[in-house]
Amino acid sequence: MEKIQLYLRESYQELVKNVSWPTWANLQANAVAVVVAVLLLATIVFLMDVVSKFTLDLIYGI
Repeated sequence: MEKIQLYLRESYQELVKNVSWPTWANLQANAVAVVVAVLLLATIVFLMDVVSKFTLDLIYGI
C-alpha cells in the first residue's frame, strides 16, 4: 500500500511542478493548426479519390 501512495504522491508532484502546460493561446493556436492540417489532408485524399474514379471510369467505361 505504501508503494501505491508513494507513486501517487510522486506523480502528483511531477504533474504540478515539472510539467510545463501550454497557455490557452498556445493551445488554441495548435488546435487551429491541427484543424487546418486535417482539412488539407482530407481535401487531398478527396481529390485523389475523384481523379482515380474519373480515370477508372474513362479506362473501363463503367
